[in-house]
Amino acid sequence: MRRGGPPMSAASTPPVETLAGWRYPRTMPSLPESHHTIAVPRGVSFWRKALAFAGPGYMVAVGYMDPGNWATDLAGGARFGYLLLSVVLLSNLMAILLQALSLKLGIATGRDLAQACRDHYSRPVSFVLWVLCEIAIAACDLAEVIGSAIALNLLFGIPLVWGVCLTALDVLLILLLQHKGFRYLEALVIALVATIGICFAVELVMARPAIGEVLRGLVPRTEIVTNPAMLYIAVGILGATVMPHNLYLHSSIVQTRKVLPDSESKREAIRFATFDSTLALLFAFFINAAILILAAAAFHQSGHQDVADIGDAYRLLTPLLGTTVASTLFAVALLASGQNSTITGTLAGQIVMEGFLNIRLPAWLRRLITRLIAIIPAVIVTVLYGEKGAGSLLILSQVILSLQLSFAVVPLVYFTSQRSKMGEFVNGKLLAGTAWIVAMAIAGLNGWLLFGTFKGWMA
Repeated sequence: MRRGGPPMSAASTPPVETLAGWRYPRTMPSLPESHHTIAVPRGVSFWRKALAFAGPGYMVAVGYMDPGNWATDLAGGARFGYLLLSVVLLSNLMAILLQALSLKLGIATGRDLAQACRDHYSRPVSFVLWVLCEIAIAACDLAEVIGSAIALNLLFGIPLVWGVCLTALDVLLILLLQHKGFRYLEALVIALVATIGICFAVELVMARPAIGEVLRGLVPRTEIVTNPAMLYIAVGILGATVMPHNLYLHSSIVQTRKVLPDSESKREAIRFATFDSTLALLFAFFINAAILILAAAAFHQSGHQDVADIGDAYRLLTPLLGTTVASTLFAVALLASGQNSTITGTLAGQIVMEGFLNIRLPAWLRRLITRLIAIIPAVIVTVLYGEKGAGSLLILSQVILSLQLSFAVVPLVYFTSQRSKMGEFVNGKLLAGTAWIVAMAIAGLNGWLLFGTFKGWMA
């Protein structure tokens, strides 16, 4: 990718930044209606300061426990018991690293990842990256829409088509809460995350997994690599974990905190934002691990090793665990997961469009467009093919996400490793090297996963 040419709507005036790595001045802040709206107290205790920065990490974490992740975790636990827990752990560690780089880019430079790409790359390259990112967001939103619709069907018997249509109402809720203040939006997300956590905590108590086997599952085994079937699901877990839109989202929403422009304040903000992100992603690890453990304890041990469908899992939990509460909690957690991911997906859509194109649409229009892009194909497929078609569409959305991921990860690692762009906040040699290894590993694993997927479709 070559550099050259001004960004799409940038002024031709010289840059105002002191860092030579940025070619053009910022024309507007990221997510302008929420930019620097949350005050950060000074001279207070560590925990009060941490509370002020708490929130963005959890909004990002929901992308790591969305309905698209459930299928791979269910399949891994049902087929191979606890053996793939180490893969879930490794995926989460990768996510912690990449999200830390994302928030550092936003705080240190005052630009989100989309704005940074627009500044660095030529117009054609920026346009292609924008299109790819919009496709990824639509695919992710598609997974949330289908997941929410399946949950509504399981809980209330609402037909999938009507469930898909009902998800359009999320747009109104997001607009209402953001109008009241970004903290209200964060509070809703955290409440839904807590709901998911409580549901699975109860599920695990009822499932009574073998603690010793769970702990052994956290240790990587050579069998994961030597067994082709196990390797395929392991790569699927890795590929579905890091969401490309989360990298754009995180670099923007950390700027909702009113951080002073001096180096000391930025360094402190990066430290507390990383603390928030790490805690939230560890919670996401608990959720993903809980899904896999539940599948291992309930399905693998009882001989139902072919369970990979969310609907089948819901219907089997009651007879296997001996209570209808198990199935109900599973569906409630799925609904909360779908709704949560929807909120962050629509925000990411706004950030990406404004960042890459430097244009603004009314917030309600932008989010309605994002939602309709996901709803229309979901309605068509569910009408024509029903629940099985919706499940296939869910898998397809994850394939699309895997394909796009490297186009977000590579620029992020590159930008944060450039002293001309980051100044004193540039990645150290060890961090930069680790980040590049993770980026290449993700690219290679996703490529392998896509090859296997397309090969299976052609067979």
